[in-house]
Amino acid sequence: MKRREFLAGAAGLLTAGTLAGCDDHGASRMPQAPAAAIGPDGRKRLPWQNWSGYRFGMPAERAAPVSEDELAELLKKTPAPIRPAGAGHSFTELVPTDGTLLSLRNFSGLIAHDASALTATLGAGTKLGQIGELLDPIGQALPNMPDIDQQTIAGATATGTHGTGQTLGALHAYATALRLVTPRGEIIDCSRTQHPEIFDAARVSLGSLGVITQFTLQNVPTHRLKRRVWLEPIDALVERFDERAAAHHSFEIYYIPFCSHGVAIAIDPTDEPLRPRGAEQDNNAVMEMKKLRDLVGWWPALRRRLLDLATQDFQPEEAVDLWYRIFPSSREVRFNEMEYHLPREALLPAFKQVRARVEAHHPEEFFPIELRVVRGDDAWLSPFHGHDRSGSIAVHRYYKEDPLPYFADIEPIYQAYEGRPHWGKMNTLDAKTFAQRYPKWREFLDVRAALDPDGRMLNPYLRRVFGLA
Repeated sequence: MKRREFLAGAAGLLTAGTLAGCDDHGASRMPQAPAAAIGPDGRKRLPWQNWSGYRFGMPAERAAPVSEDELAELLKKTPAPIRPAGAGHSFTELVPTDGTLLSLRNFSGLIAHDASALTATLGAGTKLGQIGELLDPIGQALPNMPDIDQQTIAGATATGTHGTGQTLGALHAYATALRLVTPRGEIIDCSRTQHPEIFDAARVSLGSLGVITQFTLQNVPTHRLKRRVWLEPIDALVERFDERAAAHHSFEIYYIPFCSHGVAIAIDPTDEPLRPRGAEQDNNAVMEMKKLRDLVGWWPALRRRLLDLATQDFQPEEAVDLWYRIFPSSREVRFNEMEYHLPREALLPAFKQVRARVEAHHPEEFFPIELRVVRGDDAWLSPFHGHDRSGSIAVHRYYKEDPLPYFADIEPIYQAYEGRPHWGKMNTLDAKTFAQRYPKWREFLDVRAALDPDGRMLNPYLRRVFGLA
């Protein structure tokens, strides 16, 4: 019997009356999207919302320029705040605006490449899921990829989005050059040798300096990867985490709340014959875990027993394919997320505290908790700035349920370790705390003020982040 079949069967053995008595887990307190409205200018405004449906905006203008010259003129004249939307995959308030919502859909695709240097220049609006079919024919590959590939390059780099692997950097770490259009209409090419201070600020910028239209990325030769997924007692996974993170190209684990087992995923280069991944099971498995939570969340011991039985027959999965078909996974179950990055030595101690807090106080939680590792870099607002290696812990809450009480209870654990949140994921830190945790915070603010002295790229959220509210 497969784990999904067992979970469904276990749920069926329990009475419907149990389900009827379940708490709504904060669903009624979730924000609701506004309806279309007529703005002060008499024009109809349509709401924008992010992927999870938690963040909303009512922009006065929506723009999708087709050239850098058009973009430069637009940035000087269009109603502010001007916010690039990317793919809407940030859980913070980076995008909502009552000014101009900007799409980079016309800045996508492969612009140029250098076969000898293994570099490629891509439009900033290119989605990560499109990059593989652009790079593979020219013999190139990204060194690493995030586990979700729906973001645009611009959105992913702006927020420090990353995959996992202790010798592998986040996406922005492989940028060798970029082109920035400022709110004053300047078009600036940046690299380590050309406007290096802007380059250091712009690689992770929260979209606050202007609009990046293209990136040049340092790549590697195209290759195959082998992906292994297996279950193991969570205590053993934690005990051997450092060993396996060092042994594998990419490695991560998922802790399943109120289960004795966790999931491990290891990815390594290979020359083995192709064995493509089968149908995605994660989405169904998550929803079955939700069903079990709804039915027996009030009885943790029974829940653990059922989850342990459901996972004990799991057979390891293996797949071999081209790199861009191995790294990402389909994430069809929507959620809100909080992810913190910690010095590598703090990762496991912090996780043990998170696990204890969840099991003691949060029987409503069912989403797996993710542990990853990332190489440090020198981008000024990179969460990995100045670290040799970083670790990250990501917690999730189902999109129909209020994430704030859960996240508020977990977040203080990270503060003792001076954790830095993922810029696209929910957190409550303020400008004073960011200034203490980012050595180049003041330098970034100076570059930002020089490029956008009137704050045309700043919505209320960014003004709070930068201490300007």
